[in-house]
Amino acid sequence: MLFAQGGSIKGLVFDQQTKRPIAYASVSVLKAADSTVVAGSLTKASGAFAFSGLTPGNYVLRVAFLGYHTKMTGTLNLTGNGQIEAGTILLSLSETALDQVQVTGRHADALNKIDKQTYRADQFESARGGTAIDVLKNLPSVTINGEGEISMRGSAGFLVLVNGKPVLTDAQTVLSQLPANSLQNIELITAPSAKYDPDGKAGIINITTKKGADDGFTMTANAQAGLPSTGDHGNQEQPKRFGGDLTLNYRKGKWDLSAGGNYLRADVAGYREGDVYTLNFLNNTITRFPSNGERSFDKYNYAGRFSASYKADARNTFSAGLFLGHRFQSRLADILYTNSTADLTTQAVQKSITYFNSNLQTKEGGFSLGSLDYTHTFANKSTLTASALYEHANLYGNSKNRNLQYPNTADTIQYVLNPYKNPINGYRLRLDYATAIGTGKLESGYQFRYDTQDGQFDYFVTPAVSQPDAARFRGSARAKNQINSFYTQYSGRESKLEYTAGLRYEYAARTVNLSYDPTPHQLKLSNLFPSANLLYTFKEGWQAKAGYSRRVQRTTNFELNPIPEREHSETLEQGDPDLLPEFVDLAELGLVRTFSKGSFFSTLYYQNIQNPIQRVNSVYADTILNRVFTNADRARSFGLEAGTNLQPASWWSLYLGGNIYNYKINGSLNILGVTSYVSNANWVYSINVNTNFRLGPAWNLQGNVNYLSRRPTAQGEDSRFLVPNASLRKSFMNGRFAATLQWQNIDLGMKRSNRQRITTWGNDFYTTTNYIYETDVVMLNLSFNLNKLRGKMKLPASEFGDKEF
Repeated sequence: MLFAQGGSIKGLVFDQQTKRPIAYASVSVLKAADSTVVAGSLTKASGAFAFSGLTPGNYVLRVAFLGYHTKMTGTLNLTGNGQIEAGTILLSLSETALDQVQVTGRHADALNKIDKQTYRADQFESARGGTAIDVLKNLPSVTINGEGEISMRGSAGFLVLVNGKPVLTDAQTVLSQLPANSLQNIELITAPSAKYDPDGKAGIINITTKKGADDGFTMTANAQAGLPSTGDHGNQEQPKRFGGDLTLNYRKGKWDLSAGGNYLRADVAGYREGDVYTLNFLNNTITRFPSNGERSFDKYNYAGRFSASYKADARNTFSAGLFLGHRFQSRLADILYTNSTADLTTQAVQKSITYFNSNLQTKEGGFSLGSLDYTHTFANKSTLTASALYEHANLYGNSKNRNLQYPNTADTIQYVLNPYKNPINGYRLRLDYATAIGTGKLESGYQFRYDTQDGQFDYFVTPAVSQPDAARFRGSARAKNQINSFYTQYSGRESKLEYTAGLRYEYAARTVNLSYDPTPHQLKLSNLFPSANLLYTFKEGWQAKAGYSRRVQRTTNFELNPIPEREHSETLEQGDPDLLPEFVDLAELGLVRTFSKGSFFSTLYYQNIQNPIQRVNSVYADTILNRVFTNADRARSFGLEAGTNLQPASWWSLYLGGNIYNYKINGSLNILGVTSYVSNANWVYSINVNTNFRLGPAWNLQGNVNYLSRRPTAQGEDSRFLVPNASLRKSFMNGRFAATLQWQNIDLGMKRSNRQRITTWGNDFYTTTNYIYETDVVMLNLSFNLNKLRGKMKLPASEFGDKEF
């Protein structure tokens, strides 16, 4: 029997004007005396809601839905095991949303809350058929440069959550495996509270994926294919671009099952132009080696996902998730070098050579992840949640460098092979408890994290050469990370003020064992991570907020690995096993304004960074640069981000976001035992624009532009980066089927889009490289939906493996 124990309240929620049911409206049961929330639920497709197991007392119902006025019922007196029929509750459209709901039927594209900004993923038509990265790059404080590096408020370090589960891995890798079509919302948490992991110096990006919302069976399917760009830079082969994804969901009774799969082939054609010189003061020479040639990528990934949720009863819920995936990437750089060595004083050329370097770098990985969660709700509505996650990642690859005679490329001067295997195992255990205290909620928890990586690296040179330090180019690097953490935080609301304050304690131990070093490289840290957030509504439509959070940017095993890899002819890459993590203080002040035609927000922020990790260059040999990771002393950043969503007309919507900040880095750099001083500062800004024109009941035209200005680095600067896109969408069958034609990386022969120059310099070197990628790419995306997909598909997310890819 549904209402076997305790009292119950049930009813319906309908639209006052149309008299139709409202699905997914939020219904809360509040104590009449102090407005404490004792239960909450969403209405079904029929508009129905029901609460059971309630203790006797006086209650009121609060009913809310986006675009409608929130409604409070009168006092409901519940006695014993009685049942109360609340009847039909009618919601009226709010004035601010009336025009949008009646004319366009669109949901809000962006929302601002106490600690985050939330953006609806499907508002960005140009991302359809792509990945989560294609959605993210449109957000106001997010940028992506020519190398695909994602930054949030100018920082490449941030924590990724998928449906609230942490992904302590390289964001670019994990987000490239999430199809854009499976995303529901993107949340930017810029001043995270203590209940979140402190990882990520810029904050947190939470990805919410879709699942079924109605009882029964739901499905969505997408397919895409693309034509070659108008200019392929004379690459050896045409890039391949095609893919598809499928998501299925079944909900019935106590079960909620979701399954999905995707395949994406997304090759990138490209070209690079480079210029380098090194100075040898001992020999009084300057060596120049300008270069140009192909730089293209073959990329594909495929994955299967499954999740299950079982609600045994009102107080016990179990959920499990499984992810199996594979990712492949090969980068071909066929570069022609013209080397010359001259006298530094007279500039007289002493020797010169022209040769061809064919470099193929391959990365590959299989990922297996599983998660299990259990939540128990006590009689007083407090909750206890236990979670476990396990991951295995089998990572491997190689770099092949062939230096060939030119123009007779059949003759090999030297062949260098760097193969490696780098498997990872890791798990996470977590226990969280939440209970109501006073008018707020107290949350506390414990978490244990553990991961190991066993890297095996080799180095072969043909023909063999005399290299005194050759032994350090091969061997093993085994890393182990172990973290214990505790947190507690309290959140609540007093009249117009909403607040959260908490503290997290963490003990972390890291060990790196190297085959050629008998002494382990160990680091043990004990730290506190406080946080606080305030949101004050001082006038209807006006809110002010403030936040503070202490964060940590942990080192990856790639950054810790000191065994050099010959990335290509002119570069060696290696890490530092004694690299320190970055510690960051984040502070922000913001203002939020909502009005009848949209919303606007602006936020002033400040970041103080201790031990900023830098990737810097030094000279290894006259024609080879070392690229190494090291710590600087300190960096700081302060800036302003702002965004607005406007509906100037029923047929036109506009989203505009921007970020401007000043970044400064200074202090000593230890580059392979040589100390140098760096001091670099400059202003950086980015602009993201997305505009949509509703041409008819089934036609939409959209354009968007992503622009990143030039920005300083520890030893130089990166140039500006521009990417414009456009799309035309036609829907059929009452919206169940849609076709989207996309025009990506628009350039029209102007040679300004999708290209970026990276420049660094030091006392004894200068290097600049212009990376030029495809422009004017045309894609076609087809999508089909059987019923609607909403909400969260609770899948496990990579904790450890992706960051080493």
